[in-house]
Amino acid sequence: MKNIKKIILIKGFQKLHKVFGMTLMIFCLFGLESCEDSFLEVVPDNVVTIDQAFNLRNEAEKYLFTCYAYLPKNGDALYNIGFLAGNETWIAPNDAALNSYAFDIARGLQRTSNPYMDAWEGRYQGAGPGDLYPMYDGIRHCNVFIENMEDRSNVPDISEAERLRWIAEAKFLKAYYHYYLMRMYGSIPIIRKVIPVDASENELQVARDPIDESVDYLVSLLDEAAANLPPQIYDTQDELGRVTRQTALGIKGELLLMAASPLFNGNTDMAGFTNKDGTALFNTTYDESKWQRAAEALKIAIDVAEANGHKIYYKNDFTFDISQTSKTKINIRQAICEPFNDEVIWSNTNSRTWQLQRICMMPLSVVVPQRNAREIFSPTIGSASKFYTKNGVPIEEDKTLDFSDITKIREAGSEDALNILEGYRTSILNFDREPRFYADLGFDGAIFYKADSNADETKFHIESKFKDYAGSFDAFDFNISGYFIKKLVNWEQTFNSDGGSSYKDYAWPELRLADLYLMYAEALNEVQGPTAEVLQYVDAIRTRAGLEGVATSWQNYSLTPNKYTTKDGMREIIHRERTIELAYEGKNYWDIRRWKKATREFNQPIKGWNVFASTEATYYQVLTLYQQRFVAPRDYFWPIYDRTLIQNPNLVQSPGW
Repeated sequence: MKNIKKIILIKGFQKLHKVFGMTLMIFCLFGLESCEDSFLEVVPDNVVTIDQAFNLRNEAEKYLFTCYAYLPKNGDALYNIGFLAGNETWIAPNDAALNSYAFDIARGLQRTSNPYMDAWEGRYQGAGPGDLYPMYDGIRHCNVFIENMEDRSNVPDISEAERLRWIAEAKFLKAYYHYYLMRMYGSIPIIRKVIPVDASENELQVARDPIDESVDYLVSLLDEAAANLPPQIYDTQDELGRVTRQTALGIKGELLLMAASPLFNGNTDMAGFTNKDGTALFNTTYDESKWQRAAEALKIAIDVAEANGHKIYYKNDFTFDISQTSKTKINIRQAICEPFNDEVIWSNTNSRTWQLQRICMMPLSVVVPQRNAREIFSPTIGSASKFYTKNGVPIEEDKTLDFSDITKIREAGSEDALNILEGYRTSILNFDREPRFYADLGFDGAIFYKADSNADETKFHIESKFKDYAGSFDAFDFNISGYFIKKLVNWEQTFNSDGGSSYKDYAWPELRLADLYLMYAEALNEVQGPTAEVLQYVDAIRTRAGLEGVATSWQNYSLTPNKYTTKDGMREIIHRERTIELAYEGKNYWDIRRWKKATREFNQPIKGWNVFASTEATYYQVLTLYQQRFVAPRDYFWPIYDRTLIQNPNLVQSPGW
């Protein structure tokens, strides 16, 4: 990769500092990574001024790429908040291998002085000061771009169709950056236009906007964007990663789903959350029509996506014969890892995943050094327990299987050989599970099928007791729970004979069709209950996962066979389905918050196996790695940096901080 540097002269940045307390400079340096098959491959000139930026098409295009530059790198272990701020994945608490500010949030260390993962100010977000994402900077760039491009006297050498498309892209990004902030902070100031250099103090000292008004405004922006965005990227050489019509419609549906969810819809905990003038920022009366609005938007997004070739991913280009078991596991993994596959609606080419894969991967032989397969990301036992049994129901509901004592050990037989090494002894928690369990997770004794296995489906397996080749013996890079993430590693990953490693890079998939299906099913269930259409969209995901439909599975195997026939029961099933299907993608953290389940989920002990033990008897003991503490309603929303509140007296702090 080569580094692309772009310096833009923006008038008025110093004055904007008074609004949000951002550390803004006249010259802003953005480091953009160019990527194969990415529109960011275009290398701009070094310097343009705001007066020159809209003289010609070439210069305006560079400014558009600056608007894109604020997209958070969600394929990076340090920047995707959802990776480590919740309870799915844990890392070693010494911060030596990965100093994650999101992990500080998971451990209850958030603060009002220099808040962690502060997207408002662009502070404490990742590895260094040059890789920050202050969303309000990005919003200002979008406003500058939109206002200048809507002036037809600017950029005379551009066609009207291209002008409308670029404006639509900037409107999408403006809406997305606001949505990103709302998800974190709840009510935020909505910046509808560029604040001029000579603005009055009243214009500069903005207050938070009420949630419902903000949602309506962002929906209108996304509708305007969708109308002028292309349905597909036709120039795949230079434009992959730029947003399409279904991207805008999908994010609109996601925004409306958030607004309909318990954290935002009728949340009485927010009754006293007002601006200083008394304006209520949350409507504390529940409104079912918000679910209807979300369902309608998501159905449109799905229809447009499918009409333009998006579908649930199945890999059909194997060059050798393998079992259906292995094909199913590869289908599940490659839905994430196959670059720009048909299921992915939006790939973020500004966020690549080579390092993420290396952080997840574990050594598969004694010759592989842990620097090439760092195995840092450690799914918790709680997360591993969320996956269904082989019968497609939760482990606590399956009437045919008993997982009550997971310290019991069982030996793998020939019937297990494609998932667990035959003859290997491991916890009963690792037996009789659904294909997504074996596709997503590695564990002591697990088979890891990859492209370099060729037709040998049992060529690689994991051995992870302390002294084993995947054990936690390294001083810095080690697994803390006894579970590993296979899901995020492209199946074309290879090790050579001397332990060297190769990872097939891919752009981070921000939005998949499977996500839209489950969001639509969730919204529709809240409006209509468990209709055939609700089951249809959930079952489409389960079919790819190698499971029978919800009705069949619950009727035949669940202790509560009629659970799916009620709205409450189906809601619980859909929530569980999302937790499994979207595991380790950073989505679960935000779902738990919007469902208002964090008080229960994030106040539980984090558990793992005793990874520092070398024997079977001592390794398979459940240890408490950490006792999480989530304080409600305080921890549902990020605090605003206390210095920002001093600089702008019209801003109010988030509840509880």
